[in-house]
Amino acid sequence: MATSTSKGGDGAAKDRVERIRELNEQILESARKAGEQYLEVYERTLESIAEGQERFAKGVGVEWISAVVDAQARFTRELLKLSAQTREFLK
Repeated sequence: MATSTSKGGDGAAKDRVERIRELNEQILESARKAGEQYLEVYERTLESIAEGQERFAKGVGVEWISAVVDAQARFTRELLKLSAQTREFLK
């Protein structure tokens, strides 16, 4: 009798461990998806900022300001490239 109870206890423990493992996998998958969504929004935002900076640099009419804003736009685009590389690294 004690042996069957012991086996039943082991089976219940294994079931709990399996449920915990499955829950952990669900949490990790949800976190991965949330991270991907965050990076997508971040990249779209950087793209929008870079485009705005470039438009401003072309239309400001003051050469030194245009040069500074153009440098900012290039820096923003470099951040965008880094974000894309990070996304590939995380896959």
